Amino acid sequence: MFDDVKSVMLRVTRLGALLVAIIAAVGSLVGFFVAGSSGVFAAWAGSLAAFAFTGLTVLSVLFGSKMKIGGLLGMVLGGWLIKMVLFLAFFSYLNQADWLISQARPVVFFTVVAAVVAGLVLDTWVVNKARLSPEVKLP
Repeated sequence: MFDDVKSVMLRVTRLGALLVAIIAAVGSLVGFFVAGSSGVFAAWAGSLAAFAFTGLTVLSVLFGSKMKIGGLLGMVLGGWLIKMVLFLAFFSYLNQADWLISQARPVVFFTVVAAVVAGLVLDTWVVNKARLSPEVKLP
C-alpha cells in the first residue's frame, strides 16, 4: 500500500531516463541544425552527464536510507561532492575535445541545464506523489 524508498527511487530513475531521452532527442535535433554532427554529440554528452548525476543522487539516497540520519546526510553530501568533481572533470574534458566545435558548446550547456531543471521538477513531483507511511521510524 505504501511506497518505500526503493520504489520511489526506481520511479525517479525510470522517469528520469525517459526525460533525458526526450531532452537528448530534442537537443540532438537542435544541435544538428546549429552545429551538425558535433551538435548531436554535444546533446548526447550533456544528456548522459545529467543522467549520470541523477543516478548518483539515487544511489546516495538508496545507500544512505539504510543508515542512521548522520549516515544519510553524509551519503547525500558525499554524493554531491563526487558530482561536483565529476562535473569539473567531464566539462574540462569537453573543453579540450576536438570533436566539440565552438558552435556546439551552447548545445551542451542548454542540454545540461534543461535536463537538470527538468530532473529536479521530476524528483519533486515523484516524491510529492509517493504514498509514504504516516508512521515515521527514527533511527
